[in-house]
Amino acid sequence: MKNSNGESSQTQPSSTPTHDPVLSPDHYTSGSIECIDAIKASMSHEAYLGFLKGQVQKYLWRYEKKDPAKSLQDLRKGRFYLEALINEVSE
Repeated sequence: MKNSNGESSQTQPSSTPTHDPVLSPDHYTSGSIECIDAIKASMSHEAYLGFLKGQVQKYLWRYEKKDPAKSLQDLRKGRFYLEALINEVSE
């Protein structure tokens, strides 16, 4: 997936492994396949756009109902899906 600058949003391997619960949660990867890539491959383009839009709405809907640390994480997740939606629409 590409970020808003058209660059790959996949994190590059580094010498120090880092955990990113927003961009690459451990439980969303099976081998080398990211869950979002499998979802995209299983849907029409229109359905995938709807999925991304729904994810944005979900995270914006619930961020105020969480403690501050988790609410910021939900806003970042919402931004991730919004950027993905923008990338898909601009392609």
